Amino acid sequence: MEEDLLRRAADLAERCERTATVTSTAFLTPAEQYALTNWARHRDCTLVLHGGGAGCERRAAFFLPFYLAAEDFDPAEHLCAVHFSAPFGAPGHRDYLGAILGLGIRREWVGDILVQEHGAYVFCLPSVVKTLAELDRAGRYTVRGEEIALADVPEEEVKTETVSFTVQSLRLDAVTAGLFHVSRTTAAELIRLGSVSLNYVPCLHADAAIRDGDVISVRGKGKGTVTDTGGRSRKDRIFVTAERRV
Repeated sequence: MEEDLLRRAADLAERCERTATVTSTAFLTPAEQYALTNWARHRDCTLVLHGGGAGCERRAAFFLPFYLAAEDFDPAEHLCAVHFSAPFGAPGHRDYLGAILGLGIRREWVGDILVQEHGAYVFCLPSVVKTLAELDRAGRYTVRGEEIALADVPEEEVKTETVSFTVQSLRLDAVTAGLFHVSRTTAAELIRLGSVSLNYVPCLHADAAIRDGDVISVRGKGKGTVTDTGGRSRKDRIFVTAERRV
């Protein structure tokens, strides 16, 4: 799967350079974004990830031609949004996603689904925006959709907290324990059960090395990003700072 993604990315980067136009993927999972970002670091290309709004988890990758700087990229020229109102109920994320897939729209053609109390905002590719806006039911509820500008989608507030702790060594089990306030034994068991992902990929190795920028997620507990691993305490333990979603 990752090989196919990187092969496709190489083709898109080459076409961008050859035609001097923006080329792009469909919406990518966080794991795919991580793999593509690492790949792009060793290539002579300008890569931008965008999901249509700030803080989106699912984002498309855009390769920019030489004349377009990353800060000048306008996602509104390449992505769309649909607002759904549900005045007589409160469909959940699963209701919307199931209804969307039932239209024949593939998951990668649709980005984040931001569920509100009586409606939702859905990011999508331009090729499916008209079909998506025609959706009239989500689960057992009646909904009405309309295309809106990306700028009209309210920003979803993402709350984070800074977590600081010390570890004897920068191992996955030790950092997971500190990040999620559990014992190291519990962290090791969660890793053994496959409940812990490192950079969006399940990791079964408790001794996996942790570096700045690594993302650790635990099923049912959330995720956090290691932001700094510098300095040592008087007892020669390593200071770790991370940002965790709450």
